[in-house]
Amino acid sequence: MKPVKIGLLGLGTVGTGVVRIVEGNQEDLSSQVGSPIIIEKIAVKNTEKDRVIPIERAKLTEDPWEVIRHPDIDIIVEVMGGIDQTKEYILEALERGKHIVTANKDLMALHGSEILAKAQEKQCDVFYEASVAGGIPIIRTLIEGFSSDRITRIMGIVNGTTNYILTKMSQEGASYEEVLAEAQSLGYAEADPTSDVEGLDAARKMAILSTLGFRTNVELKDVTVKGISAVTREDITYAKRLGYELKLLGIADRSDDEITISVQPTMVRQNHPIASVNGVFNAVYVHGEAVGETMFYGAGAGELPTATSVVADIVAVTKNLKLGVNGVKAIVPYKQKRLQSDEQIFSKNFILLHVDDKAGVLAQITQIFAEYEVSLASVVQQPNEHNPDAEIIIVTHNASKASMDKVLKHFESLNVIRRIKSVYRVEG
Repeated sequence: MKPVKIGLLGLGTVGTGVVRIVEGNQEDLSSQVGSPIIIEKIAVKNTEKDRVIPIERAKLTEDPWEVIRHPDIDIIVEVMGGIDQTKEYILEALERGKHIVTANKDLMALHGSEILAKAQEKQCDVFYEASVAGGIPIIRTLIEGFSSDRITRIMGIVNGTTNYILTKMSQEGASYEEVLAEAQSLGYAEADPTSDVEGLDAARKMAILSTLGFRTNVELKDVTVKGISAVTREDITYAKRLGYELKLLGIADRSDDEITISVQPTMVRQNHPIASVNGVFNAVYVHGEAVGETMFYGAGAGELPTATSVVADIVAVTKNLKLGVNGVKAIVPYKQKRLQSDEQIFSKNFILLHVDDKAGVLAQITQIFAEYEVSLASVVQQPNEHNPDAEIIIVTHNASKASMDKVLKHFESLNVIRRIKSVYRVEG
């Protein structure tokens, strides 16, 4: 049985997990694919660095090209990160007929279409299950499990860092700044947390999921993004009082082949399954016309959960090698992209206003909603001993984004409104 040989680009947290699983589960893996799977060469930044697992020094190199150009390597596993240089490595590997497994969401969100087109040209596999939601097999599910269905909605928590922060704020009443500092100390958040907390990481993942689910080329610029850095304890408190949890959700909707994709803090009704997804866990809710509602839940990051997805992709490539069917499963988007206009995007909305505490204010506010044909589900005035102004909480029925933008712009010019404190989408 000729072994299948792996070239590994990167030996950080995920790369280490891949080595642990491949070497520790060799008997099980060999029985599944019919031959040994061998890690032949590993590109690292420093070959002299101490490793948490034993690695033969001869397998290490500081030159990624040595791995990519190695004549005996069948599969390149990319877990080093980066975009432009990494894209060059991947395209060269495909040119040489090597199959690709990657955990790189940034690369696939920005250049996935080009990489998949090259893979199709060279009849190579490119699998990237680990790029979204860690150990949850959501990409394979969208490609294979929903192959006979038509997906109309993908909604989920796809960033563990922000979910950890919002969970701690909700459960402990802590401030955003306090929990962010704690998340950084625990390694859940980077020293520069911008990508996570401003929603960019989640937006890249939603671009990938939307491309697969809707079979059209969704780019990062097509995703409307709002992060959690402006979320306050007050917002969390009011959400809970009204029966909601605040979550950073990626939401992709399709109607009549027109799509809209966003990432934003969203108030989710507490009886919705996603509302109970806490900590660093991820969950993705998928609605198909035939199957209805489904939800996938699990660890969204970490050495072994993410590495499990990587190794599952290695197994899939190896099985294709044995069958001689590499490259036939590449999902190249084939539908024309049609984005919904602001007039077509509908949602319920939560608005918290600080206003003058005097008669007639509420009448002026409700008149503006009526002017732009936005109907109201509830209006509540809350006392707040820390705020001398009156606080008004409004939840709308479904309203178009265009109408809501007009309402909010009108509010900015209304003298009795001191501040538009918070505006959130409402789900469930």
